[in-house]
Parts: sequence; structure tokens; C-alpha cells
Amino acid sequence: MKALIVDDEPVARKVLREELEVVGSVEIVGEADNGASALDLIRLRLPDVVFLDLQMPVMGGFEVVKQLRGGSHLPSIVIVTAYDRYAIDAFEAGAIDYLLKPVGQERLAHAVERVRKTVIRKPEVAEQLARLQEIAEPVTDRRTRKVVGRVGEEYFLLNVSEVFAFQAEGELVWIITAKQKYLATQTLRSLQERLQSTTFRRVHRSALVNMDHVRKMTHLSSQRWLVTLNNGMELIVSKRQARTIRELLS
Repeated sequence: MKALIVDDEPVARKVLREELEVVGSVEIVGEADNGASALDLIRLRLPDVVFLDLQMPVMGGFEVVKQLRGGSHLPSIVIVTAYDRYAIDAFEAGAIDYLLKPVGQERLAHAVERVRKTVIRKPEVAEQLARLQEIAEPVTDRRTRKVVGRVGEEYFLLNVSEVFAFQAEGELVWIITAKQKYLATQTLRSLQERLQSTTFRRVHRSALVNMDHVRKMTHLSSQRWLVTLNNGMELIVSKRQARTIRELLS
């Protein structure tokens, strides 16, 4: 499997090359330190996969993907970056994988295996690249359909409909689903802004709840309510939000 490494940091390229050599069965056909050079090498070397950094001079990673549109060769894209805030865009748009620097050996091997399975199904690669290109295009409601949750070094793309609630604990925000708890990649305020046109409502300064998963509301006092979700989770509704929640359920 032919691979191209694209990163503006020489040390980062060297480390990734050495790690890929350990993984084995991967032939590194070139390296580029910016997006423009990457495009030239993609057309010349025809790699199966591009390990692509996002923030680079001359041309960034997302712009590289956009420029591949209409090309005869469509490589799989694996994002390699130091910033997890791009995970939502990358996963939702169809990136094969999203690796955080420094990339662990086991995690990299897992990504290579994902790519290997995709390379033999080229129509899927074309579809994934097409979705990835949408990052550069305005899509009105794209951000309201998916959220990304993290468990260890793994990232999971979740439908908002399967999320019961978002709960903040200090600087951390947890995504609560029926069977799993994930670490969110955004603040509670950012999530509320993204989901303001959906069924999610702020019930407390530390909780955002999907009203579709509310089983019951229990009256505690004149201005206090207890919300019980379908998974049995209980949340106190703040005085400030109590009236809004009552109106939604009436």
C-alpha cells in the first residue's frame, strides 16, 4: 500500500515515517511540507493513502482535499493533527481516520488496517472523499446531525438522535447515550449553539438534554423539577429553565 506523508514539520514527518515502517506493508512514496507540493506528488506518485496534516503554509489540508475534486486518482485520507477540534468536520465528512499527534504505534496500525480495507473498495473511497470535500462547502444543517465522542484514543461519530444528554464536569463534557459515555470534543456552550434548532434543551448550566429521551418530569417544588431520561439518568432542572421545560412537555 503506497503512502504519502504531508506535514510542514520535518520532525513530524520523520517520526511518522519511522512508525509506518514498523507497521510494515506500507511503501512511503513521498513526503511534502505543504499542500501545493502534496497535490503534485499525489498526481505523480498515485498513493493509496495520504497522511495529511491540516495546518500548513501555502495550502492547508482541507484545501488539498478540495483541490482533488475531479481528479482521476482519489486516495484515502487520514488526518494527522495536534488539534482535536477538527474531529467533527473530518469524521462527519468521511475521513478514513483522525490521528492525534503524537501518534501511538497501536493506534497507527489500526488506522493502516482501516485504510487497507477501504483501498480494495475504491467506490467507497470516492464517496468518502466527496464527503470530505464538503468541508469547504456551506451546508446549512450539516453540523446539527453528528457529534464526535472520544474514548481513549478512539473517536466515534454519533448521530445526535442517539445522544441522551451532554453533561459538564468542570472543563470536561460527557456525551451520554443508552449504553456508553463519551468525552466530547467541544464545550457545552458550543454544543448548545450547534444544536439550538434540534430537540436539545439546556436544563441546567451543566446539562443539555435531548427532550426526545425524557421519560418523565417530577415536580419537586414550585420552581424545581427532576427530569428522568429513558436510560434512568436523573437531572435537576434549574429555576431559570423550569418554565421552558414545562412548556415543551405540555
